[in-house]
Amino acid sequence: MDLGKDIEQGSVCSEVVPMDGVVIERGEITLVVNGQTRQKSDVDKLIWNIPESIEDLSSFYHLQPGDLVFTGTPEGVGAVVDGDRIDGRIEGVGEIALHVGAAEVVP
Repeated sequence: MDLGKDIEQGSVCSEVVPMDGVVIERGEITLVVNGQTRQKSDVDKLIWNIPESIEDLSSFYHLQPGDLVFTGTPEGVGAVVDGDRIDGRIEGVGEIALHVGAAEVVP
C-alpha cells in the first residue's frame, strides 16, 4: 500500500452515517455525470480489501470511528465543470447527488 495525499478538509463529503460495524466485501461503485456513466466497478476489485487497508493504515495512523479512507478511483475519472450534476452510489452503503457550482475566488 502507498500513502498518498493527506489534505485536511480537502474533499467534498456528504454526512457520515455509521454502519454499525459492517465491513462490505462487495458492492457496485457507480458515478454518473449528467446522466452518463463515467465510472462503474465493484468494491471487490480493490487491490487491498477493506480490512487489509484498515490494518495497514493503522500502522501509520491512529484511526478512529468516522475517519475516511480514500482508496483511489476506478477508470473513467475526468473533469467536471460548472453546472454538472454528479450522482454517485456504492451498493449497500449509500448514494450522493450534487451540482457543481462556479469556482469561488478567495481573496
